[in-house]
Amino acid sequence: MKVGYEIMEFMLDTANLEEIKKYNDIMTLAGVTSNPSILKKEGKINFYIHMKKIRDIIGKEKSLHVQVVADDFDGIMKDAKAILKHIDKDVYVKVPVNEQGLKAIKALKVDGINVTATAIYTKFQAYLAIVAGADYIAPYFNRMENQNIDPRAAITEMAKIIDNTNSETKILAASFKNMSQVTTSFECGAHSATIGVDILQQALSMPAIGQTVADFRADWEAVHGAGIKVSDL
Repeated sequence: MKVGYEIMEFMLDTANLEEIKKYNDIMTLAGVTSNPSILKKEGKINFYIHMKKIRDIIGKEKSLHVQVVADDFDGIMKDAKAILKHIDKDVYVKVPVNEQGLKAIKALKVDGINVTATAIYTKFQAYLAIVAGADYIAPYFNRMENQNIDPRAAITEMAKIIDNTNSETKILAASFKNMSQVTTSFECGAHSATIGVDILQQALSMPAIGQTVADFRADWEAVHGAGIKVSDL
């Protein structure tokens, strides 16, 4: 499936190792995203060891997005260097798009570092991050709605700007409360979406799906008995 000329990317928004193992087997994952709030759910952990375990699960070919915690330029740069040194050089460093963050994004890209511009609520933030060379921009869909900002219109315009300028930046939509918001993001032009496990479970465990599977099985067994046998083929 594609959006424009891009294959859609599904990422997992969690730091839970068991969840990542499970859905890495189930889905075609493009990567894993995290932030301090997500990491808090895992309790007190050795941060770098934990992130390396995530990398071991998903492999080098998938993207791992890790957020800085400092709120000033020097601190952000220091956090970024520590992340790259103690996890690996392929990590996408997540940097919020404010004055200090934007300055850091420019500096990080000069050094060839992968950057995900995050905490995006407005088109203007996105445009500044695109010009700064961010690899991904992460508009917060549900949080935008909560701020009375239309995420559909915003993502649509972000996608247009990227197309019109031949930018290589990708839209990584984030912050969802349901699967409808996820699918809407793709329909508006997002290249990627990072999804919480709770939303995936809701989408893949609909009672209607289970009932359909049960009906198919019952109809088969009424004629052929349990399972498919060589003689049935």
